[in-house]
Amino acid sequence: TARRIDHGHFAGSEEAFRHWDEDDPAEVSARCSKCHTADGIPLFHKDDTTITQDPSNGFQCATCHSNFEDFAVFQFEEVEFPSGAVLNMGDTSSNLCMNCHQGRSSTVQVNQRTAGKPKDTVDESLGFINIHYFAAGATLFGTEAQGGYEYDGKTYTGRFDHVEGYNTCIQCHNEHKLEVKVEECSVCHAGVSTQEDLQSIRITATDYDGDGDTEEGIAAEIDAMREVLYAAIQDYAANTVGVPIIYDSHAYPYFFIDTNANGEPDPGEGIYPNKYASWTPRLLQAAYNYQYAAKDPGGFAHNSKYLMQLLYDSIQDIGGSTAGFTRP
Repeated sequence: TARRIDHGHFAGSEEAFRHWDEDDPAEVSARCSKCHTADGIPLFHKDDTTITQDPSNGFQCATCHSNFEDFAVFQFEEVEFPSGAVLNMGDTSSNLCMNCHQGRSSTVQVNQRTAGKPKDTVDESLGFINIHYFAAGATLFGTEAQGGYEYDGKTYTGRFDHVEGYNTCIQCHNEHKLEVKVEECSVCHAGVSTQEDLQSIRITATDYDGDGDTEEGIAAEIDAMREVLYAAIQDYAANTVGVPIIYDSHAYPYFFIDTNANGEPDPGEGIYPNKYASWTPRLLQAAYNYQYAAKDPGGFAHNSKYLMQLLYDSIQDIGGSTAGFTRP
C-alpha cells in the first residue's frame, strides 16, 4: 500500500505496475507483460514473444538499454501494430517506444467483431473494445496504423510530420521522465512555457468546431467534437437502443448503464456488474472512437486532424449533428 511516485516508467507504485498485486497468484499475463514488466521488452526483442512474468517495481535501466558501456537501446527496425501494419518511425529509439505506445486494437479488430451484423440491432456477443492507453504511435501514423475506427468510404490522414528536429518521440519527450520538452516548444509557439500552455497551441486558422473562436488551441476543437459525439452516443443509446449509457474515464470498462437516466455517472453506477452490454455495431464503433480520442491526451499534438476526422465521422454515423463543424 506504500506510494513512491518516481518519474515516468519508473513509477513502480502506480497502477500500470501494481494492477496484478491482488491476483492469486500475482503475475502479469503474457498479453500484458511486454509493456508492464521490467523484463518484457528485452525478452520480446530477443525471442519475439511474451510470457507470463512476475510484477515488477517499474522499469529498470536494462528494460530499454541493451548495454551500459554506451547505453545503447534495443534496436527495432520496424514495429507491427494491432492492425497488422508494419511501420518505421525512421528512428530506432522511437520504434522502441512504439512497441508499447501503439494501443491494442484498431479498425481491424472492430470490424472483426461487427462485420456482417445489422448496425442497429443489439448483439449480445458484442462487448466494448478498448484501444488501451497512450496509443501515441498509432495516432501519429493515422490511417497507416488505423488505430481509430475508420468508416468505409471515408479517407483519413496518414503520419503527422512535425518540424525537422522535433519529429520523433524523444525529440519531444524526455525519455526517462516522459514529460514534454516544453521549453523547446516555445521556440516556435509563442507563449508556451508550461505543460498546460500546450493546450493553447493552434496550427491552423480553420475553425473546425464552428464556435467562432479562432484563437483557441486545437485541443479545444477536439474536445468540442468529443462533447458532441458523447451527446450523440447517449441519445442513440437511450432512444434507439432503449438502454441509457454513461461514460466514466476512470472505471473499467468505461461505459455503464445509466440506471437513473440522468446522463451523469453517479456513485454505484461505474462498477463492473453495471457495465453496458446492449451494444449495436454502430454504437460500439462510435464508442471506440470516443475512447480513442480520450486515451491519447497528447493526441492534439500527435495528429489532431486524424482525431477530428474520426470524431466527425462518428458523430455523423450515429446520427448526431455536425452543423458548423469542418472535417479536416
